[in-house]
Amino acid sequence: MTRVLVVEDDAQLARALVINLKARTYEVAAAHDAATALRLAATEPPDVILLDLGLPDMDGIDLIRALRGWNRAPVLVLSARSGSEDKIRALDVGADDYMTKPFSMGELLARLRAATRRLEESPAHARTGTGVAGALVTTDDFTVDLVAKKVRRGGRDIRLTPTEWHLLEILICNPGVLVGQQRLLKEVWGPSHSTKTNYLRVYMAQLRRKLEADPSHPRHLITEPGMGYRFEP
Repeated sequence: MTRVLVVEDDAQLARALVINLKARTYEVAAAHDAATALRLAATEPPDVILLDLGLPDMDGIDLIRALRGWNRAPVLVLSARSGSEDKIRALDVGADDYMTKPFSMGELLARLRAATRRLEESPAHARTGTGVAGALVTTDDFTVDLVAKKVRRGGRDIRLTPTEWHLLEILICNPGVLVGQQRLLKEVWGPSHSTKTNYLRVYMAQLRRKLEADPSHPRHLITEPGMGYRFEP
């Protein structure tokens, strides 16, 4: 049974979506804000997410960006924002489709079926298609909660700067994969810093001091000289 997460703060619309989807044998969970959506996405991973952009606690664009750090379920945006800029921003940060309110239930169901077909044809199912096995990543030395954006080591929270967190998040979401220096520099610092490899050396050294049992002989944050870095769980 396909599991759908409805993220909508309009109670009447959310109820209508839940009723219509359940009537067509979808398994449905609903969230009225971003915090609840993130919790449900982590504890009950959906196959497809229906998302309103106008949420009370976080803009939907930022929620897509947060989800895409660790979740690959198709996101279908349902929004009253009809401007092309909003559509472009949503698609650029990771949305798979965009529908403008008001919409017909028939069209929504057709697009949902299309997303489900793409999901079934994909070699990596959305529930196991996160870069990691869920939102909580545990190593022998530290634990990373990708939803709460927290790191713990030795039973205590480890404070990371926003830059350190962004760098760690990219590596953790690509376990065992060599992530090139230029990609890391562009994603963390921007295109104008694509040659500043010294930034990576400094910040990786800081992460190792905070997270590795023996920073001089790291087990998890590995350097591939001249190429990039790799996270080994």
